[in-house]
Amino acid sequence: MSKPVVSIWGPLPGAQPAATETDPWDTAWELRNGTAWVFYSSSNQTAVKRPVILADGFAMGPSSGHVLYDGLENGDYPLISSLRENGFDVVLLGFSDRSASILANADVAIECIRRTVADREGGAMLTVGGFSMGGMVTRYALAKMERQREDHQTATYLSYDTPHRGAWLPLGVQAFAHFVKEKWGNTNPLLSLYSDLVNSPAARQMLRWHVATGSEVTLDVAAGQDQERTDFLEALQRVGDWPQRPRLLGVANGTGTGIGNSIPADDTAMAAHGPKANAQLRTQGQGRQTVAQMTEAGQAPVSINTNGFPELDGAPGGLFPKAPLLEDAANFGMAAVLASMVNEQRAELIHNASTFVPTISAVASADIDDPTALYSKVDRESSDLHDFLCASTNEGHTVMTPELGKWILAQLQEM
Repeated sequence: MSKPVVSIWGPLPGAQPAATETDPWDTAWELRNGTAWVFYSSSNQTAVKRPVILADGFAMGPSSGHVLYDGLENGDYPLISSLRENGFDVVLLGFSDRSASILANADVAIECIRRTVADREGGAMLTVGGFSMGGMVTRYALAKMERQREDHQTATYLSYDTPHRGAWLPLGVQAFAHFVKEKWGNTNPLLSLYSDLVNSPAARQMLRWHVATGSEVTLDVAAGQDQERTDFLEALQRVGDWPQRPRLLGVANGTGTGIGNSIPADDTAMAAHGPKANAQLRTQGQGRQTVAQMTEAGQAPVSINTNGFPELDGAPGGLFPKAPLLEDAANFGMAAVLASMVNEQRAELIHNASTFVPTISAVASADIDDPTALYSKVDRESSDLHDFLCASTNEGHTVMTPELGKWILAQLQEM
């Protein structure tokens, strides 16, 4: 077991607890409001030599080292072992609360970067980045360190399907989650979980359009940005928007060709009819549209209306098919789960997932408000990143694939 490290930033909290026989990592660093799980590239190491820090993404509650490892190692491409076999030490960064403010979790990332630099043997520069929200956390963290004239020793920044220009969650799904919580959440706490997740600080900061209640609302495409997102974007601008020293790399789980996922616009996505509630949710279309209508038995219907929105559900990008802590799909499928729980009978689900991070957001090339850019070939010259790779097909958000994983490894080997 290594001793606690003392650096120029003062005592760094926590010793490095030894891994148990069931843990895949070599050691773990306890951080303030987080944990870093460290995987050395060779069995005789006691310190990192070529560190790659990868931060966890958005969900409810604390990060799990085992879940992170399993997602990155036991899918179609074993990223962690591939990096280790090529001489890289992997540091998986988790947070005590993945739904907390991105600014707060950026402080955890800064502590992890400091700890890595202090623990490092030799002078190899760091790679720092993350998955989904983790890419936003580390982007802000590196930029903040530069603003404060602190040397982060980072040569490469890497984002994996990160919503640089905002994320999309169907407005009807958001509103229906709040509607269910407001009507029945006091009788069943499970009915409040998804609403709480949508209204968390991190969700408000990432979502380009946010609905906070289950009341009647009409949103124009230019409106609907939560104050939390406005404040976060202003904070990001104050630190320079992007870190200036590292090479900026990114990958997208969506196509860069402009070809969407075939989810039709303005089509019924979920319908529920029962003794307690009726609901119909529709996929996002252009022009004036009712994307959701919800009714409690014996009450007047509540409508969620939009005007001028792009066809976001079917846009090229990483799909969001799962919800943290819940067993079914996040978007329309999650609404179906909530409706089924309320009425105690199955809801009709026509479309399960939708695009969560449009490709142009993941590669920071255009705003997702722009319907033309959403469905056009990505303009490489307009990207804020120095280099990026888009997936060949629209696939699950943050899914680790051989196509994207091998590209990342090749880019890091060039450094």
